[in-house]
Amino acid sequence: MVSDQLHIIGLSENNNLLAKGIEYIWKCWGSETNFEFYKDAILNASKKTTAVPEFYVATLNGEIIGCVALITNDLNSRQDLFPWLACLFVEEKYRNRNIAGQLMDRVLNDAANASIGNVYLSTDLENFYEKKGWKKNGVCYNMEGSPFTVYEKPTGFQS
Repeated sequence: MVSDQLHIIGLSENNNLLAKGIEYIWKCWGSETNFEFYKDAILNASKKTTAVPEFYVATLNGEIIGCVALITNDLNSRQDLFPWLACLFVEEKYRNRNIAGQLMDRVLNDAANASIGNVYLSTDLENFYEKKGWKKNGVCYNMEGSPFTVYEKPTGFQS
């Protein structure tokens, strides 16, 4: 079973995966011109002593097959909300095995352990996050002015 061999690792926890993790996340979400942006963001996140920010990779038999991040902002208009789940991706051949759910659970658990009550995300994807228990919070706009749905989910932290 996949979950027996699946590991979700924060890049701040494993410097051996840092270079491969930076390259993987950039290839999933970046462009030809912004490698340095991703590299700088992930390198600085790996030096932190708090739960946010953190970049994670999912590995299966030593191969990176997915990623996610818990970040301070997702470059959208809702700067009043914090923190954000971002960069969620699972390789197509590993989809429909709840790997994305396990990546999200790790983010939510780490946020709860840091006394954070809610996590937010923005997306134009429909009918995926609702199935994972995320609730619509409203709308935000990216830097080009395009609208995205904002979702939120409680972490389980009780103050």
